[in-house]
Amino acid sequence: MTSPQLLDARTADTSPGSPATGRAARRKQHAGMARKRSLAARYPGYVGYFVGAGLISGAVVHHPLDPDRYTRIAGYGAFVFLAATILNEFVLTRERPGLSRMLLVIGASLLLSFGIGMLSGGLQHFDDFPARGAVLVPAGLVVSFVAYVIKDADTPTRRIFSLVGLAVLVTATLAFLGLREVAASMESTPGGGHSHGTAEEPAADDHAPATGPASPAAPTSGASPTARPTASATAHNDGHTH
Repeated sequence: MTSPQLLDARTADTSPGSPATGRAARRKQHAGMARKRSLAARYPGYVGYFVGAGLISGAVVHHPLDPDRYTRIAGYGAFVFLAATILNEFVLTRERPGLSRMLLVIGASLLLSFGIGMLSGGLQHFDDFPARGAVLVPAGLVVSFVAYVIKDADTPTRRIFSLVGLAVLVTATLAFLGLREVAASMESTPGGGHSHGTAEEPAADDHAPATGPASPAAPTSGASPTARPTASATAHNDGHTH
């Protein structure tokens, strides 16, 4: 090979190297910038899951106390959870699913939020509402498992009826039987369970009339109010005696 050919070969080998290296560096730089930009979006999406589930858990347990109020709170929690799901699953992801998959994920996420809310709320307020918590905890366990399998793209839907699904069902059944017995024992004992002040309010109202008449009873039992009018009356009569 002659010297001009060697020179041509060297230039052909070395010259394309710099643009390739430059493109890789630019891609790496753009990827790093994208990760930095998405941090502000990934954090609200992560927190939204927990805030939405927390609102739903409180609303599900306390719903009988004020249905209108806690229905609104459950709606707010579902909205926050769905907003976090859309942000994490469709906005920040590299591959966006189709319309059918998108609707399936949104529905499963809504079901998952209520399942987690039932499970966490039933556990947190079991002492306050034993009978209700005995139903919410196993039901939330089953609902959250089914919703998670449907939502997860890497898990086939038939895994709901797998050994894991059977284990979840058995655990939920045992939890229901055990918690129902605990709830029955708590309700049979005096003072077992309380409903956030609703049980103490009638007692306070019953004692209110008893303490009320006690204060006006003191003036009526004293003889000074009755003695003063009689004294003045006698003085008035003595002054006008004929």
